[in-house]
Amino acid sequence: MDVGKTFRRAAIFGASGGIGGALARALADRGVEVWAGSRSGETSDPRFRTFRFDLTDESTIADVAKAMAEGPPDLVLVASGVLTLSSGTGPERSLRHIDAATMEEVFRHNTFGPALIAKHMLPLLPREGRSVFAALSARVGSIGDNRLGGWHSYRASKAALNMLLRNFAIELARTHPQAVVAGLHPGTVDTALSQPFQANLPEGQLTAPQDAADKLLAVIDRLTPDDSGKVFDWKGEEVPA
Repeated sequence: MDVGKTFRRAAIFGASGGIGGALARALADRGVEVWAGSRSGETSDPRFRTFRFDLTDESTIADVAKAMAEGPPDLVLVASGVLTLSSGTGPERSLRHIDAATMEEVFRHNTFGPALIAKHMLPLLPREGRSVFAALSARVGSIGDNRLGGWHSYRASKAALNMLLRNFAIELARTHPQAVVAGLHPGTVDTALSQPFQANLPEGQLTAPQDAADKLLAVIDRLTPDDSGKVFDWKGEEVPA
């Protein structure tokens, strides 16, 4: 199945990031009309239709949905998120480092923001035919796969995101029987998000953004309504809840 033939129009929230930008370019290469969203609303690729949004300001997301209502997307990708905050605060290695304000900021970007995007964008998906809403998640958000602990806010925010995706999938199926809602684990990608943690990675474990995007789109190609509400890694294997 070819992505270019599967989707007509895609909205990428977080297109200024490494993975989001690579996804936007890969889709545009396949002839998909791409709406590329970022905080600045700017892009260096003239193929994109751009929009501005702020995960912490619901009104900006609502405005985007209104602007797309007449020509809605059949693919929505949420490629935003944080691991290390702009202040330099990284993931907690111990419960002694838990801070309420830090935890709230991580959840605001990794959980609340994607939920608000879903709130405004899921109703736009076509009721007939295949459509996909996917958000970047992480294997560390898996409760069943957690063997190391730590990274409390990041793990918890992604676990909460995965639960919300499951909830959205159940609700959406009542009106959009061919739609898919899914989480995607891209692996460790060479982006600003992973840069502080790349030093000790085994050789070959770091993936270039464009390679990651191609793999994720291949996974999206294979998703069916039976997969809705689940999380998949870049190989197409289901990540345990």
